[in-house]
Amino acid sequence: MIQIFLNELPLAVAADTHLAQLKAEHAPQADLAIINGFPASDEARVQDQDRIVMIQRGVMPDRAQLEALMMARHTPGVHKKVSQSRVGIAGVGGLGSNVAVALARLGVGQLILADFDLVEPSNLNRQQYFIDQIGMPKVEALKANLKRINPWVQIEIFAGRIDAGNLGKIFTDVDVMVEAFDAPDQKALLTATHLKQAPDCPLVAASGMAGYGGSNQIRTRKIRKNLYLIGDQQTAAQPGCGLMAPRVGIAAHHQANAVLQLLMGKEPE
Repeated sequence: MIQIFLNELPLAVAADTHLAQLKAEHAPQADLAIINGFPASDEARVQDQDRIVMIQRGVMPDRAQLEALMMARHTPGVHKKVSQSRVGIAGVGGLGSNVAVALARLGVGQLILADFDLVEPSNLNRQQYFIDQIGMPKVEALKANLKRINPWVQIEIFAGRIDAGNLGKIFTDVDVMVEAFDAPDQKALLTATHLKQAPDCPLVAASGMAGYGGSNQIRTRKIRKNLYLIGDQQTAAQPGCGLMAPRVGIAAHHQANAVLQLLMGKEPE
């Protein structure tokens, strides 16, 4: 007997097993088989420790299958913590929409998304929306997109403006808060209000990611207890120096990685 991994679950099989036998017994509807990352024919013989994925085109894996696949990639300990977490994202433009996509792909259990804005044509240069979503509330469009990535993530949305009076009600019991606004006054209001109302909940903010300057200028810094700031802290959007996908995406993924580190009990760096 040898051990293989079929859709990331361990399985003991005879040493002379062919792919056709596996398909007939475990996935008769599958029309595509991948062995160790490469498409394979039914005549292929499996080897010890092979990782085999069988797919039926157009059919979504169920929750248990997707959990197993993600757990195998993240390791069980990491995935368990991530899947039980709750993260708030204030603003779902260039920063927030990219952070949300990264966290959904990680398998974060619950996301709370808040924004008052609609999808505009100018957003498409850096934000996670599609042309046919122009005019939709961003939170509704993003929720639909995230559900296509990971249908098992629980998503709450708030389509409206955030202020000192409703911040705590919208983002109740979050493990980490993400500030992803464009306007400096909104950033300042959210940061001050959150740190006052929820001093024990980490806040991951961002400032300075416009233009196409150096990637390595974008850094993660700890400003004070439970406040982390991502960006170069200098480069603001202005004529000739707009917000574009590469640097905004770098900053957003710094934010997403800082969230992951915090969920795992590590200090962001």
